[in-house]
Amino acid sequence: MQKINSKIQPIKLENDELSLLDQRVLPLSKKYIKARSYTEVTRAIKNMSVRGAPLIGIAAAYGIFLAALEYKKLEGKKLINKLKAIGEEIKNARPTAINLRWAVDLMLHEVASLDDTLEIITALKKRAIWIHEDDAQRCANIGRYGSKVIPKGAGILTICNTGALATGGIGTAFGIILTAHQYDPSIKVFASETRPRQQGAKLTTFECIENGINCTLISDTACGYLMKKGFIDIVIAGADRIASNGDTANKIGTYQLAVLAKENNIPFYIAAPLSTFDLSIETGDKIPIENRDEKEVTLINEGLICHPSTQAFNPAFDITSREYIKGIITEKGIVEGDYKKEIKELFNTSVIA
Repeated sequence: MQKINSKIQPIKLENDELSLLDQRVLPLSKKYIKARSYTEVTRAIKNMSVRGAPLIGIAAAYGIFLAALEYKKLEGKKLINKLKAIGEEIKNARPTAINLRWAVDLMLHEVASLDDTLEIITALKKRAIWIHEDDAQRCANIGRYGSKVIPKGAGILTICNTGALATGGIGTAFGIILTAHQYDPSIKVFASETRPRQQGAKLTTFECIENGINCTLISDTACGYLMKKGFIDIVIAGADRIASNGDTANKIGTYQLAVLAKENNIPFYIAAPLSTFDLSIETGDKIPIENRDEKEVTLINEGLICHPSTQAFNPAFDITSREYIKGIITEKGIVEGDYKKEIKELFNTSVIA
């Protein structure tokens, strides 16, 4: 199979400086944020300059490396203790996406037994680059497995953004779309706008256009109508955390798509790498849900859209129960049926780090 690439590169490490594509200003402007410290990386994660569960993990890994450079005057164990504290700070930047915690813990584990400061810095840089490159390979594998479930000429509905802007490679759900498009250019993407931050409108349409994929933007409230009218053949979404039983946290609005898909006999798939699974959580009820500033709801592009005294509730994610999910597409294959058993088997036969 030919190697499939996206034309978009959202994160780059050059001369020990991290360049982060500012996704808040896409698609109308394209600029990079230069991050030279872990605090700048943490801020970019919090304010969603960088977003998408896998990409957040990659950014966090580089953030730990930058922190080691900042505190390189500390000797061995003192540096590691400092990095542990910084790691907790980075983890708290966004609580739902498990990739963030996974990457930080992997970085700290890499140097836990080292005493020499230079060795610690060198090992952290190597591991951060590995996490980045490893995610790209995972995305490619997800695309390869997932493209097999896409019918010829399919109308594909997706929510939020799950492409190169959200990962270290071609993407998860979008990586499947990109891979399928290489062999069937007749597929059509319907991008749900994804209120309140409009990642579907701003980012997924941008990635589709950049990669020459037929794409139609729809309002979130039009999804059920299009399903009923036969425009949608399959729904694919990403994930920010998956419980051990298959319950999945993803961008707010995902749950209603899954319910509508089941009502209309349309297969609903989740696409995510194994780094997004949290085996310590039995069900989706245990997944923490991030609540964000109500201004994201009451404002659009900095303009007020309601009465100034309006109160708003802004959960960033919701939980889709496993019974609504046809399958979970991973880099090791597609999980279907007995999720708890099959997920456990995947981890028993896979090397994650």
